[in-house]
Amino acid sequence: MYRGREGQWAFVFHRMSGVALALYLLLHVIDISLVMWGPDGPFNAFLAFYHQWPFRIGLILIIAGVVYHALNGLRIIMMDFTTWGVRYQAPLWYGVLGLTALIGIPVLWKIVPEILGIA
Repeated sequence: MYRGREGQWAFVFHRMSGVALALYLLLHVIDISLVMWGPDGPFNAFLAFYHQWPFRIGLILIIAGVVYHALNGLRIIMMDFTTWGVRYQAPLWYGVLGLTALIGIPVLWKIVPEILGIA
């Protein structure tokens, strides 16, 4: 029975982050396209949606997804174009997770107070 090791989890998270980024891009394109109806159009009403706390939490997840997707993409490049990449793919994945968390700490430091209304 296949139990799912680092390679499978790296693939699943990479796919999930890619789909989330594609959906966010679609939402962003729709949002920007609402500007063409002018200042009294639906853009300002839709803009209020971005200031709700569920969207702010989603913003944190999107930022984490961008960072993870980019770093894991570099890991995949190393696996494809080096002779040692496949041998060390598990430690590289743990490095990707660590760097994602390390980069995410300043993001959380900035965004969480805004979500809670402290800043």
